[in-house]
Amino acid sequence: MPDRNPHRPFTPDPEFMSLLPEQWGNPVNGLGESEVRRPDVVWWATDVEKAPFGAAQKWFYTKEVPGPELIKERAKRQEILATPLPEVADNRQDRSPADWTLALERFVAAGDCERVGVTRMQPEWAYQGTDVPFTNVIMLAVQHDYDKLKSAPDQVCGTDVSRQYNRAASVAKQVAGWLRQQGWDAKPVTGPMVGDILLIPPALECGFGELGKHGSIINPEFGSAFRLAAVLTDAPFEPTPKREFGIDDFCSRCRVCEDACPPFAITAEKQLVRGTNKWYVDFDKCIPYFAETSGCAICIAVCPWSRPGVGPNLAVKLARRAERKRAEQVFEGTEQP
Repeated sequence: MPDRNPHRPFTPDPEFMSLLPEQWGNPVNGLGESEVRRPDVVWWATDVEKAPFGAAQKWFYTKEVPGPELIKERAKRQEILATPLPEVADNRQDRSPADWTLALERFVAAGDCERVGVTRMQPEWAYQGTDVPFTNVIMLAVQHDYDKLKSAPDQVCGTDVSRQYNRAASVAKQVAGWLRQQGWDAKPVTGPMVGDILLIPPALECGFGELGKHGSIINPEFGSAFRLAAVLTDAPFEPTPKREFGIDDFCSRCRVCEDACPPFAITAEKQLVRGTNKWYVDFDKCIPYFAETSGCAICIAVCPWSRPGVGPNLAVKLARRAERKRAEQVFEGTEQP
């Protein structure tokens, strides 16, 4: 039996509920749809006046009284976003795709970022009505301070979320500037506000990890304790490979985030969303608690993979289990050696 959840029962704030549109978020997200399509903006809209959940999002902005550290991080974010990018140089630097990726990895390793990868841009990642005239997506990840993250849903956690989004945005601007100075157009995409594209799908494709039951990526080293940013470009990078670690199977057997979620928004089964069967967090159950706690983050904080030092050991155990299973299948004649 799981420990008693101190955040249950949860009753949504009537004022917040009154601000929700008639069409709820799950249909907007494409829940139950069998066809692949581009996503629509549901939350984190940059123009709340035109967004279907704009009134609720404005309520979310005013719910919390920010402490001095959070105020500082929010001001820092505005400084980062306001910093202009350099002009695209007239002369393009020529490298082979493999050399471009190696140069990128070296550039990022010298800065403030824990992981980088590259993948080809796919049209279904771009939001409806957005033109993305780039061929490649560079993904960047920065790790949380777990001691702060585990305080979720306290503001200490929320402040660290802002801090990590700032780190990711700063690196994305630096990478975009680095490319533009070498003659290649590049555009940073930063969270948490909606940009040109979804960030999780390209991060999965370039090897950052697997989608977890809680709807976030699980990486063997960081768990789900990290934030993403991206850079769109035409520079001819060699893609970094997609990787699987057995995390998907692990999530199917684990209930930690399910049991920890105050509004019961995390389910035991995958669901069909815009043509893909995947783990999906019920937006309409999640968002009232998310808004009232200014970002929640309980699910990624309690994830076993997020605890420092746990993920690598789990990944080794899962790899051994998978190898034993393959050996058994070969022995039984169900798989070719």
